[in-house]
Amino acid sequence: MWIQPEEVLLAGALWVSERANPFFILQRRRGHGRGGGLSGLLVGTLDVVLDSSARVAPYRILLQTADSQIYWNIACGSSRKEITAHWDWLESNLLQTISIFDNDEDVTTFVKGKISVCRFLYVWLFRCSSVCLAVSDVPILQGIIAEENRLKPGEEQEEDCGKFREAELKMRKLFRMPEEEKLVNYYSCSYWKGRVPRQGWLYLSVNHLCFYSLLLGKEVTLVVQWTEVTQLEKNATLVFPESVRVSTRHTDHFFSMFLNINDTFKLMEQLANIAMRQLLDNEAFAADRLLPKPCKTLKNVSVLKRDLDARAKNERYRTMFRLTQDERLDGHTDCTLWTPFAKMHVVGQLFISNNYICFNSKEEDLCQLIIPLREVSIVEKADSSSVLPCPVSISTKNKMNFLFANLKDRDFLVQRISDFLQRTPDSLWGDISPLALIGHSASPAVPSTLSAGSESVHRGRHYHPGLATASQGLLQLYHRHATEDLGPKAMKEKMKEEAWNIHFSEFGRGVCMYRTSRTRELVLNGIPECLRGELWLLFSGAQNEMASHAGYYGDLVEQAMGLCSLATEEIERDLHRSMPEHRAFQNETGIAALRRVLTAYAHRNPGIGYCQAMNIVTSVLLLYCTEEEAFWLLVALCERMLPDYYNTRVVGALVDQGVFEDLTRAFLPLLYEHMQDLGVISTISLSWFLTLFLSVMPFDSAVLLVDCFFYEGIKVIFQVALAVLHDNMEALLSCSDEGEAMTILGRYLDNVVNRQTVAPPIPHLHALLTSGDEPPPEIDIFDLIKSSYEKFGSLRSDVIEQMRFKQRLKVIQSLEDTAKRSVVRAMMTESAFSIEELEELYCLFKSKHMTSCYWGASSSAAERHDPSLPYLEQYRIDPAQFSQLFTALAPWVCGGHTPTLSARLFRILDQNQDGLVNFKEFIIGLSGMYHGDMTEKLKLLFKLHLPPALCSEEAESALEAAHFFTDNLPQEPSFLSSPDSVGKKEVTAGETSGEGGGASEEKKEEKVKDYRYYLRMWAREKEPQAETIKDLPRMNQEQFIELCKTLYNMFSEEPQEQELYHAIATVASLLLRIGEVGKKFNGSKKPDNSRVPPTASPQKEFPGEGMSVESQVCQALADAQMEPSLLQTSDEENKDDTSVSSYSVVSSGSLQSEDIADDTVLISGSEQKQGSTLDADWSITFEQVLASLLTEPTLVDYFERKRDIQVKMAVCKAQRVVERQTSSTSETEITQHAI
Repeated sequence: MWIQPEEVLLAGALWVSERANPFFILQRRRGHGRGGGLSGLLVGTLDVVLDSSARVAPYRILLQTADSQIYWNIACGSSRKEITAHWDWLESNLLQTISIFDNDEDVTTFVKGKISVCRFLYVWLFRCSSVCLAVSDVPILQGIIAEENRLKPGEEQEEDCGKFREAELKMRKLFRMPEEEKLVNYYSCSYWKGRVPRQGWLYLSVNHLCFYSLLLGKEVTLVVQWTEVTQLEKNATLVFPESVRVSTRHTDHFFSMFLNINDTFKLMEQLANIAMRQLLDNEAFAADRLLPKPCKTLKNVSVLKRDLDARAKNERYRTMFRLTQDERLDGHTDCTLWTPFAKMHVVGQLFISNNYICFNSKEEDLCQLIIPLREVSIVEKADSSSVLPCPVSISTKNKMNFLFANLKDRDFLVQRISDFLQRTPDSLWGDISPLALIGHSASPAVPSTLSAGSESVHRGRHYHPGLATASQGLLQLYHRHATEDLGPKAMKEKMKEEAWNIHFSEFGRGVCMYRTSRTRELVLNGIPECLRGELWLLFSGAQNEMASHAGYYGDLVEQAMGLCSLATEEIERDLHRSMPEHRAFQNETGIAALRRVLTAYAHRNPGIGYCQAMNIVTSVLLLYCTEEEAFWLLVALCERMLPDYYNTRVVGALVDQGVFEDLTRAFLPLLYEHMQDLGVISTISLSWFLTLFLSVMPFDSAVLLVDCFFYEGIKVIFQVALAVLHDNMEALLSCSDEGEAMTILGRYLDNVVNRQTVAPPIPHLHALLTSGDEPPPEIDIFDLIKSSYEKFGSLRSDVIEQMRFKQRLKVIQSLEDTAKRSVVRAMMTESAFSIEELEELYCLFKSKHMTSCYWGASSSAAERHDPSLPYLEQYRIDPAQFSQLFTALAPWVCGGHTPTLSARLFRILDQNQDGLVNFKEFIIGLSGMYHGDMTEKLKLLFKLHLPPALCSEEAESALEAAHFFTDNLPQEPSFLSSPDSVGKKEVTAGETSGEGGGASEEKKEEKVKDYRYYLRMWAREKEPQAETIKDLPRMNQEQFIELCKTLYNMFSEEPQEQELYHAIATVASLLLRIGEVGKKFNGSKKPDNSRVPPTASPQKEFPGEGMSVESQVCQALADAQMEPSLLQTSDEENKDDTSVSSYSVVSSGSLQSEDIADDTVLISGSEQKQGSTLDADWSITFEQVLASLLTEPTLVDYFERKRDIQVKMAVCKAQRVVERQTSSTSETEITQHAI
């Protein structure tokens, strides 16, 4: 590219001059290209280590004058082609002009001015965008365009700095990545290869971890897909000081010598998490298009790196304040908050997002505040003073006032809040459509004019405000007519209510309440039943989500009810298993409410649908909340507080099970070792976490843990689980088997009681486990919670999240391994591949699917992955991906004809015609080519040249010929029918033929037929029947030509190439004769169908009628539009050529010129269109093709030869085939992008 001229003092240092004239020098940097010796190796090593290769182009052009010691760098390039074009332009346009100058200073001024003027001239034209220039052949303008594009600050695609763009292009060139692969960041580090560290550069892209090093001519290249990472950890040992270990299934990689190892490791964690999400949900990474631009230019920070940093901050912000998933942090600043209850200023941070203003104190649990913008009425700047500098006052609609001070940029903060307030809807409903208002739930926040609908509006709706469960919880309905209890337990409950009322008066009530350590104390002492639903909504954040989606639940119920799916069937099966011991679920009111909530959520989130244990949790929520509140609490549980817990594979619960094992090893090491030997931890913990102890502990006790969970999160569940193990440590250490340990823990949990409950006792259906005659001791739930905080209260949420990430890698990769083993076991009976081969093929197939998820494809990943299907049918690939795998793995190599053959096989395997092929279908097709006998291979090859494999675009008259033969042969099954349908026809025909003699006996048996007879008949019809060669339709002449073309291309790389060509020419001649004989035979039998019109002569029907059969083969192959070539035979060959069958007939397009032997006859092309000279009456059967091929031993050996797929799989893995990639990207293209 052309650059702004800059001074160069030492022209010869580290550079080699390749061209020179009196005014210009073209130089190449040492270490680039061939040669260079030791100095070149040293310079190349320094460039890699110091990243000079990303900043310094390998070629440059200098301007020199005779009397000056200063050189001017005017152009640079990353390829010889580019720099040569610049050099030629200088010689042809400037050299003659500047040679007439007398003063060297004038030469320098003229050249610098010429380049600068041209640059600025084009910039002006480029920005006006009203003049179109043809600049492809003008190197100076090409350079200016590239430089202008690089320097334009306003374009989003050029937001990355120049150095980073060069590093990204270098990564793509080194590791052969397509443009879709985006670099996130790169770091200088050492990669430990054996015991020797290799200094180089680590490139972290969205989907790959790459490393490159070049030291003294030795190159080290490493590429690891994030989806293959099984463990990622930061450690420090004597061998690897402060290093990062990246583990895959096969090896470990160590990286050290980072300038900022923490930043690098956090980015690795984020990218690995994205990859695990791809494996779990097939969700590809999508860049945030709404990411705000930075206020100042950030050097060497890519847009994707800012995107990922913003995502991490948003996630921490949402987790800290329990906000919805669409909330985006706008910024945060240090400040103080005046707390009227403590009469002091609390130091903390103020967070601003699009819908909330939040505050969190620096001292943990001192004070936390959430102010929804929908509740804000006034934001104003208060008067500053020395005691209260830069204060801002925020008032809410419920008459609360919050005073923030010590704000660094108060004016900007107030302006941002004002901007967000303008976007906040004025009405309660916002932009909700009128249709969504119908059937909303009644609550105190809903306007009365909307809640009081007429009966005509509610009639016929499944959910409306008139329902009892729409306005109150089931527990209130149950206790509505109960007499007031004035006992000590009731008085204790009243005292709790009064304590919370005092707290509300002092700290506020609702979403804007101050949350302090006093709030936690009240929660740990138990939430009163009358406040439980309200506080669950508040602490979980569900209240905010419900307020911003008014009417959503009612509409969702109407859409979901009546639909039938797998989720609804499972819901119906589990409805009556949900707390059947409670009176609220012994009648239709509770059951119907539970059905509506679960069905609505399954319709909202089909990815989760319904999972066992959701019914137990939801039934508890309905006891204390209205339907709509229970629904939003369930949303908060499944999507935020217990992520991935209730999907099809309960990944979240398995992850927390692994975290619990790690915590047990850290806090109870002796017990951990013993429990691991017994295998108890993994058995007990899953039910504890999935149901929050509700299924293993008496209800009145477990509901107190739910109180703590909604306030503290998953941390309290881990604490209580550890406390349970600690209290039973002695008994568990003395256990000898798993059953005894389970008995001890079950007995303990059954007797955790709540002595303060005022509700009538609810029988616990969990098995009451006792030993001996003495009743087991009771454990008070409050003592258990208090003990868990005293012994394990040091647990932190951020530590748990870090442990979750570590376990998530293990769990998801373990599930993938389990899926692979299940697929391999299922396919062992379907194919002849070995276990190792099937595992490798599954990995290649899944890798092809996953690659399309992040590099794009014709269909989305969600359409090609269905977790509800069996493992071997979950992953599916489209025709483009199938073609790549077929080309790499298939034993039939047909050169340029391979894509056509691949497309035909894809159409055969795609039985449901959805444009996708699953792993089972792929293996069946591949196994037939590798392990089938000669008949099976030929049958597959025969099918590849019949409809539907042979589409209308490839052969225009193929379908017409097929219809002709199927019309004449009504008994013959169509190829379009599946093997199952063919089998059904055979069974039916057999039964019909067998029923002729015993018709009278069957009539007698009809009277005694029962359901078992019809079941046997149905089973016989459903049983797949093996397809025989008689089921295949006849092949017409055009299809036969395509078959010959495939066979000719198939033999091009075989050792016995000439013998195979000779053999297939002989077979083709024989089959042509057979077809002619069959045509005459069929014509004599069916004169009406084969009669030739009087106006058409037989010669016009088939021009080879008067020619030899060998000439017909040549003419037919030429008519198939094979690549034309001249007939190149010598006079001697013409004299001796009595039959074409004595030579190899071959298309010139299928062989290179050097591959053609002397005895090869090249068939010349024909100018006539394909199908214009075909005989519609000519046809052959598969039996005739098989019998003809059996006459040639060479062909028999070829099709019966056993082939090894291991070599092809190894090559496929080594090459790392990349979709949508230009394999030979020119250096010029890279240069133009880099500039």
